[in-house]
Amino acid sequence: MTSTAVLDDARRLAPLISERAAETEAARCVPEDLAALLGAAGFFRLYVPATLGGREVDPFTAFQVVETLAAADGSTGWTSFILNTSFFTSWLDPGVAKELLSTEPDSGMAGLFAPIGRAVPDGDTAFRVTGRWPFNSGSPHASWFCQGVLVFDGDKPRMLSEQMPDWRFVFIPAADSEILDTWHVAGLRGTASNDVTSTEALVPEERTTNPVFRPAPHDGTLFRWSFFGILSTLMAGFPMGVARRALDEFTTLASTKSRGGGVALADTDAGAIAIVRAEASLRAARAYIFDVIGDAWDTALRGDGLSPAQRAGLRMGAHNAMRVGLDVTNTVFAMAGGGALYDDSPLQRCWRDIHAGSHHIFFSDDHVLKTGRVWLGRPTDDWLV
Repeated sequence: MTSTAVLDDARRLAPLISERAAETEAARCVPEDLAALLGAAGFFRLYVPATLGGREVDPFTAFQVVETLAAADGSTGWTSFILNTSFFTSWLDPGVAKELLSTEPDSGMAGLFAPIGRAVPDGDTAFRVTGRWPFNSGSPHASWFCQGVLVFDGDKPRMLSEQMPDWRFVFIPAADSEILDTWHVAGLRGTASNDVTSTEALVPEERTTNPVFRPAPHDGTLFRWSFFGILSTLMAGFPMGVARRALDEFTTLASTKSRGGGVALADTDAGAIAIVRAEASLRAARAYIFDVIGDAWDTALRGDGLSPAQRAGLRMGAHNAMRVGLDVTNTVFAMAGGGALYDDSPLQRCWRDIHAGSHHIFFSDDHVLKTGRVWLGRPTDDWLV
């Protein structure tokens, strides 16, 4: 499937996703039949190499697919891009990755790669994995879970160096995992971002990796980028899509909505000024994302790796997308008045969803700080960029 076809499918399905947004939120999960349509369109395997059965789209397309789905419904957009955890298999041996991905060809993978699980060696070629991982978005639609663990020697983590423990991503089949019904929240209600547990799950060593520190065994253009650089293009699409929907909803509402005095917002000075500033801010943030993606993509197409500034630029684009997305959504939600508070208001859902998404650690000040230090050429954990 070409990149154009994948994006066309996102635009084709967007009205249906939007129409069923209330259903998704009420169920606290994307409905099974809708998830099947998303999977069949390739939205859960955007970056998986074609040689492994994936779509292998370019980052411009991946960003726009997530943006389009998130504009239709924040929960569906978030679920879809998180289920692209499937592309983490690209750092496994290709034969092993193909085996995992072929179990359910259109399904996605969920997980939390923070190393809060425990892996204990079982012989020389496997581990017993135990843990409880929160925030597994799209959990009912995952055929595998990719979870973060530390490898233990006795009671202490195994150390690879004085400062670096043996942190791995492990792939555990859904059959060896238990989904706990924990996702009762204010925003992104339809993402089923439940806790998942595994107890003494047997994981062969060949199903472990760490994309943060290891190169992928593929020569594709995308894999000349860093792991977090690739992830940035998916993360950036979410706030851009949700804010776009909020702004479009406000633009429509402004023609009829008044805030006292019977004058429509569209006919007030405040309304006119707000729409100009919000529209310009959102478009500028989107243009910056395309600028940093384009610069990094051109470098990779030449066969080169990215410079620290290019890697930081990709992270900055995503951080800025969330910051601007929040500002735009907050502005129009406040101006829309009391009517925006009702459950049937898309503006209210946009406001709750983008605030929920902003709590992801990817958008935290700690990650922004490390990105800034890389940009300034100062010592830091630059593997996070």
